[in-house]
Amino acid sequence: MTETVVTAPSDRTVREIAEMMRERNVGSVVLIEKQRPVGFLTDRDLAVSVLADGRDLGDHAADHASSPVITANAEMHVEEAAELMVRHAVRRLVIVDGDRLTGIITLDDIASRTGDHELASQLSARVTRAVMPDFFFHERGDH
Repeated sequence: MTETVVTAPSDRTVREIAEMMRERNVGSVVLIEKQRPVGFLTDRDLAVSVLADGRDLGDHAADHASSPVITANAEMHVEEAAELMVRHAVRRLVIVDGDRLTGIITLDDIASRTGDHELASQLSARVTRAVMPDFFFHERGDH
């Protein structure tokens, strides 16, 4: 788990979040209200949901964030966290202690901290498959 998490109030604009990502050199920001995680915004969300759709950069970031936030607790085993990622088709989990944000874990964290790159590769493939329609995964030559 990475304990340093970039957070922002949920009423910030998309532009403010993008600037924060650039300044902090991160690919995601957890949106918070009353110190609780309420949304999760990634650089990909900004590209796909905001820029590609020609949305206003003054929109509230919460309007484009993943919500509800998929959370795990710090005592959870890596395998349990990985299964949560697959079940919810996410590449990042917000770690909480009760309602308090304590960190974040990503597929990259699992690969680098466990040293098991094969596990991370398998997880990535399973998460990708979970979010993609079945027709992307048919056998070659099938119709």
